Amino acid sequence: MSTYSILGPSLVAVVLLLLLSAFFSSSESAIFSLPDDMQPATEDSTKDSRTLQQLRANPHRLLVTLLVGNNLVNIAITSIVTLLVARFVPPGYTVVLATLCVSVLVLVFGEIVPKSYGLGHAASWSLRVARPISYVERVLRPLVALFDIVTRWLTSLIGGDQHIEKPYLDED
Repeated sequence: MSTYSILGPSLVAVVLLLLLSAFFSSSESAIFSLPDDMQPATEDSTKDSRTLQQLRANPHRLLVTLLVGNNLVNIAITSIVTLLVARFVPPGYTVVLATLCVSVLVLVFGEIVPKSYGLGHAASWSLRVARPISYVERVLRPLVALFDIVTRWLTSLIGGDQHIEKPYLDED
């Protein structure tokens, strides 16, 4: 495959992955910034509202799901951009240029802007992303369970609070 024939599909993949990164980042900000007194789901609540309440019931698992998804996506972006840069730039500059490019792309389009959006639209965005996140949680369940167990164990080993996310989602 020629250098230029792979450029288009690679750039499309990077854009799609950046959109996924933005999804995970904005979802994290939105859900974790919801007020404590958010009403619990009731029988007449929407399906999205019930799903959101189920996600918020286990904040550590929710956080691990969002972080695993976001990191898988961001690592894929890094890999693709590094391969692209390696095809067009002399070897000595590849890692530096790829690191700079991916850092700017991910920070601006995958983190800062999406997190600002999530904070500014917390209630509506949380409801909109609840079901997709629950699907992601099911797909990533083995990885999420592994990271959940390992991080809880490591946290207790160093004397940290295993339920550090709970205060952000408590409903008094």
